[in-house]
Amino acid sequence: MKARTALLALLAAVIAVGWAGLPGFSTAAFTATTTSTAQVTTAADWTPPVVVLDAPAFVLRDTVTLTAAATDAETGVKTVRFDFLAPGASSWAEVCTATQAPFSCEWNTKPLADGSYGMRATATDNAGYSATSEALRATVANNVLVALGDVADAVRGTPTLSAAVHNAGALGYTLRIEYSAADANKWTGICTSMNPPFSCSWNTGALANDFYDLRAVAVLGGSIFYSAIAEDVLVDNQAPTISMTDPGSPLAGVRTFQAKASDAHSGIAQTVLQYAPFGAGSYKDLCTVNTAPHSCRFDTRALPDGSYSFRAVATDVAGNSTVSTPISSRLVDNNASAVSMENPGVYLTGTVTLSAAASSKAGVTSVTIQRSTSGTSAWTDICADATSPYGCSWNSATVVNGFYDFRAVLLDGTGKSTTSDATSGHQVDNTPLRGFDVQAANGGAVGKLQPGDSITYTYNQQVNLSSITPGWTGAPQAVTVRLQDGALLGLGATGDTLDVQRSGSAVNLGSVNLKQNFVKANKTAQFNATMRAGTTTVNGVQATTVTVALNNTGSGSNNLRTASAAANMVWAPSAAALDLKGNAASTAPVIEGGPLDIDF
Repeated sequence: MKARTALLALLAAVIAVGWAGLPGFSTAAFTATTTSTAQVTTAADWTPPVVVLDAPAFVLRDTVTLTAAATDAETGVKTVRFDFLAPGASSWAEVCTATQAPFSCEWNTKPLADGSYGMRATATDNAGYSATSEALRATVANNVLVALGDVADAVRGTPTLSAAVHNAGALGYTLRIEYSAADANKWTGICTSMNPPFSCSWNTGALANDFYDLRAVAVLGGSIFYSAIAEDVLVDNQAPTISMTDPGSPLAGVRTFQAKASDAHSGIAQTVLQYAPFGAGSYKDLCTVNTAPHSCRFDTRALPDGSYSFRAVATDVAGNSTVSTPISSRLVDNNASAVSMENPGVYLTGTVTLSAAASSKAGVTSVTIQRSTSGTSAWTDICADATSPYGCSWNSATVVNGFYDFRAVLLDGTGKSTTSDATSGHQVDNTPLRGFDVQAANGGAVGKLQPGDSITYTYNQQVNLSSITPGWTGAPQAVTVRLQDGALLGLGATGDTLDVQRSGSAVNLGSVNLKQNFVKANKTAQFNATMRAGTTTVNGVQATTVTVALNNTGSGSNNLRTASAAANMVWAPSAAALDLKGNAASTAPVIEGGPLDIDF
């Protein structure tokens, strides 16, 4: 009897452990069609299917076949729905729904207006989970159609522009390309009377660094045909600014190299950190960094000992680049012992990895990692490690929440100790209530905030909804969504930020850095929106979701632009949000889960 009881207890424990690791929902795919905020219940299938829309021809006429590949490893694919987005439309329209593989659809384009169309496929599995493919574009041309070639979001110097006329037959026509200041509708010719292959160069050097609209115009007999307008093309002929941070001297072992870079218009695309032996004119790359902070770790043992110069090269999205003033006469000397503490991150929660890089000609006996409360000089050992890689796992919940510094102490084969520089500004935050994920859903044109779009904030447990906004029960609540250009907040062109407001009361959801360029330079836009609460399951615990759906533009509609880059949003929750016991939420940033996408 005791043996059977023990066996049942063991089995229950195993099931509980396995169950605790299962997510209550998946953020691994873009789910534009899922709008329900009802509580998620247990199912045999926990993840959405995978769907890819096959690329159609660039120009579509008459009836075309759309095809998609869709798979689901658990319950199988139930349906694949094909949708299209007409030029200027704010919502998708269904073409058809396929119920068996191979998933395909016949699309009659004849009744449609000519122009550039969006296409996508949404797969739904037998458990009810949905996933939407990346949106593709193609031109429907059943009549005479003028098409402007693709134009980059940001241009500089003298970019090449192109255009085409479809279905003109043998009729003669003239073709030109024009530009206007964004939304001004005052057009100036760039090139006229174009000849095949209908391309020309646009000299942007005399223009202000700003947003412009472009279009192609064809004159066919007595008729004039216009292409769709390429909106908000940023002319950026101003180079970024950059300065190399002094790495110090002497340099030994693994060190951090860093630069400070900024750009007033299109934003920094990448920073390259470089080195050269002192006196040599040829620089080589240390590393390439695509996001701030513009820094990397580099093992100086890869360089011969000697004197070196270091510099950084910043390139913005438009292609302008700037080389920093070199930092010269910095000595690399790896004869001495060297130790450096790796940066464990700004916010530390739960069990974190602490590590250090160490080297010594006399051999490394051990490396001890220590902590100290920021602002004090009292160091406490966390762990010691005698083998590379030097480090350990540390349970941050063993200390009180607050700011901490970390350092490493190397003991070499001769008994000599070497202490690293301290890395500081690390916040231990084991607050129970915290953000879990943030996701956006697209209900209109890809890459542009429009009515029908929504954003969902997911916490790791239940929230007292009246702490989000006074008196709220989770029922639909009218709110305002504010979108600010990143330049207004010192975050650069790709740091556009979204927050939620309510007339007469605060909305304590914090802010979301969209990490993309949805708003024109130094502008703001607002949407009237509806906020509602729901529940989901996170790691086996019932948790609160807050979904904010955009209804219509409140102000600044002309300040919106279409983003084309994919990025993960970062949500900074508000500490004013409380759990059911009255504990404040953590303000630790939450990075959007799932693959990179354009979000809206």
